[in-house]
Amino acid sequence: MYTISQLAKSANVNVETIRYYERQKLINQPIKPLQGYRQYPEETLTRVLFIKRAQHLGFTLAEIDTLIELSAGSCHEVQHLAEHKLDIVQAKIKDMKSLEKSLKELVSSCQSNSNPASCPIIDSLVPSGRRLS
Repeated sequence: MYTISQLAKSANVNVETIRYYERQKLINQPIKPLQGYRQYPEETLTRVLFIKRAQHLGFTLAEIDTLIELSAGSCHEVQHLAEHKLDIVQAKIKDMKSLEKSLKELVSSCQSNSNPASCPIIDSLVPSGRRLS
């Protein structure tokens, strides 16, 4: 059993994170005894660690809530959710690679720029036919 501060420390999160997860109904808040502190069971630590790992993989709290609901059900449904998340991640990677290519081209054009009064990076960000100042 853990107090909220012990739980937070064991999960390497802030106490406010635990309270937030309670408000979001991701973990249950134990009943407060007449004297002393709420006691969180070991399962709550497992749940918080699960949430943090899922967040690290890019799942939102809403998606994590769905994963928790599906954990007692079909692996196929969990797979479908993970495949959807993978599609999103792959699209982001594609966008980031495109951004990387554009930035490399801009840096290269800036490095080869011989006009100190003009900057290709700034020029590329200003709409055509307009001036920044």
